Amino acid sequence: MFDDHDEIHPLFAGAPSTTEFKKLRKRIVRYAREAIEQYGMVERPADGSTPRWLVCLSGGKDSYTLLAVLYELKWRGLLPVDLLACNLDQGQPGFPATVLPEFLEKKGVPNRIEYQDTYSIVMDKVPEGRTFCALCSRLRRGNLYRVAREEGCTAVVLGHHRDDILETFFMNLFHGGRLATMPPKLVNEEGDLFVYRPLAHVAEADCEKFARAMNYPIIPCDLCGSQDGLQRQQVKQILDGWEKNSPGRRQVMFRALMNARPSHLLDPKLFDFQGLALNFDKIEENSGEIPRLR
Repeated sequence: MFDDHDEIHPLFAGAPSTTEFKKLRKRIVRYAREAIEQYGMVERPADGSTPRWLVCLSGGKDSYTLLAVLYELKWRGLLPVDLLACNLDQGQPGFPATVLPEFLEKKGVPNRIEYQDTYSIVMDKVPEGRTFCALCSRLRRGNLYRVAREEGCTAVVLGHHRDDILETFFMNLFHGGRLATMPPKLVNEEGDLFVYRPLAHVAEADCEKFARAMNYPIIPCDLCGSQDGLQRQQVKQILDGWEKNSPGRRQVMFRALMNARPSHLLDPKLFDFQGLALNFDKIEENSGEIPRLR
């Protein structure tokens, strides 16, 4: 079934026929479907129309995997949404502007290529020696929200995977002084768009294996990749070390993010510690005495 070209979307044309690849593909699709269902990502508009998603395609391994998986689910009738792929060309020098349009047209994927020179803004505004990521991300997100509105989309869909979520958690822990990460589903600040991350349960290594096996035309991000010593790179190295010493550690930590216990943390906004009270009836039953509270 997986290798019958009459039964799959053109995005999978040329897919390896090995058992290993079939298992990889099924695993990624299964995890994405679980996340979509678990976090209620298919929201029906009030007018009963079909939801439309803006699938953000950077040209990296993660966004190619995201696009392929969503089309896999839609192809099999498991994702009742319309998909519009979108690439934001941010004006980086040397960016291969023809790669994604040609790829999407060849694969028959509806798309919108948007050009906005945010690169020049970032280079002008960010002081020398500072990282570009924060400003670059804000400008990119703002433009993608605008495109989503113009195209009548209900959601912006991003290719962040499990390891991105873990790294963001530890960056907030080490540098931000808070327990927070990128959620699989949120509403933007304006309240008019959902933001989804269907690959939330998928390992980065699986995205890499999948994109390499499919021979997708990967486009590196030279803007962020040109800077050394980024906090995210440092966190990634720490997690790599833990994973090397204890295989499976990443998945254990990810499960912890899905198993929070506010009563065992220290945030009084999440749990009413002052409202805790002893059960004096139980105390009397167990000891016959009621202790004095000082």
